Parts: sequence; structure tokens; C-alpha cells
Amino acid sequence: MSYQIAIDGPAGAGKSTIAKEIAKKLGFIYVDTGAMYRAMALYLLRKGIPADDPVKISAASREADITIAYKDGIQQVLLDKENVTAFLRTEEVGNMASVSSANPDVRKKLVELQQELASRENVVMDGRDIGTCVLPKADVKIYLTASTACRAKRRYDELTAKGEACDLKVIEADIEKRDHQDMTREHSPLRQAEDAVLLDSSNLTIQEVTEKILALVKIRKDNSWK
Repeated sequence: MSYQIAIDGPAGAGKSTIAKEIAKKLGFIYVDTGAMYRAMALYLLRKGIPADDPVKISAASREADITIAYKDGIQQVLLDKENVTAFLRTEEVGNMASVSSANPDVRKKLVELQQELASRENVVMDGRDIGTCVLPKADVKIYLTASTACRAKRRYDELTAKGEACDLKVIEADIEKRDHQDMTREHSPLRQAEDAVLLDSSNLTIQEVTEKILALVKIRKDNSWK
């Protein structure tokens, strides 16, 4: 029987970084659901489909071929058999993903893939609605957050480290807009599951957050997956 760890939270909270560390420590598979939604967003952008056209987004979602592969234990996202992992972290893709991920047809297709994977593998999955919708019976649920200013600074540092020109105030405004979209969307809005543990990473290091979650897993685990 598989073991499931769900990590939810807003953009820039460090979900992906932490989830990867947890998966590595436990020998689980890391499933970056956000990357899957970003791949769909990239597909829509390449097709020239506007973010304000839900009918065309729904139609396109049925045609896109998005799968997950693993190379040396690292998740790779394939779009129509092309490895698009390197193209998924741009602001343009992120903004489109925030809009298109609210589309029920987009969510239906990707959630089915996520649930199927989690049913047969021990997974650490992060996203916006993992504990509430995708894996409602996850063994451990975490709601990871941080202040808006902190999340914006992290994103700014990430982009500048790659040599990309960016504006901290613009990034913070984008994060606030994305938070509002994620929390108020009709389908599967971002919210803390009732049985999720709230963890604010604003003043914590990656190691400290990882240790807190591993301690929680240790408390809740049983002998079935040892």
C-alpha cells in the first residue's frame, strides 16, 4: 500500500524545494503537480490560446499529451513527448498556469494522472489542492506558507541568479494576484485542509522546514511501509 505526503501552499512558499528534499530523504517519488499545470500552460501559450477563453482552453486540454518521466530519480515533464522541464519556470508560463489551472477540464485530466501515480507509488506531492482534492486521504498533509514579501524576494533571487532582469515590486504584485486567483477560483481553490499542519517558512531554512516535516512523518508513520 502506498504512502502519501501532500504539501499545499501559495506560490513561492518553497513547496517544490521542500518536497524534493523530503522525497530524497525518504526514498519516495516526488510529483511536482505545479510543473504539470505549467506544461499545460506552455501548451496553451504555444497554441496562441488566450487566458480569457475558457472554451478554447477546455478543448486544448483534451488534446495535450502531458506525461511524467524520471531520469536519475528526477522528474521530467514531457509535453507531446518533448522534455519541456527547462521551459516551465518563466513568469509568463506561471501566470497562464494560474488562470488555466482553474479550468475544470484541465484539472480533470491532470488530477487523474496524479491519483493514478499516487495509488501505486510512495509519493510526496505538492500543489494547491493536493490535501483537499487530489489526495484527500494522504497520510501526512502540510500547508506550507510564507509572507508575501518573503516569497517575492525568493523568486527575485531565483530569477536574478539565472541572469534574468526582473523587478521585485512587479514580482510581489504578481504573487498577490496569483494568490487571489488561486484562493477564489471556483474549482479546487487553494485552502488549508482541515487535517493539514500549518507551517510558515518565512524565518526558517530549507533544512529546518525539512526536519519539521520529517519529524511529523516519523510520528505518523506505521509499520506498513517500513
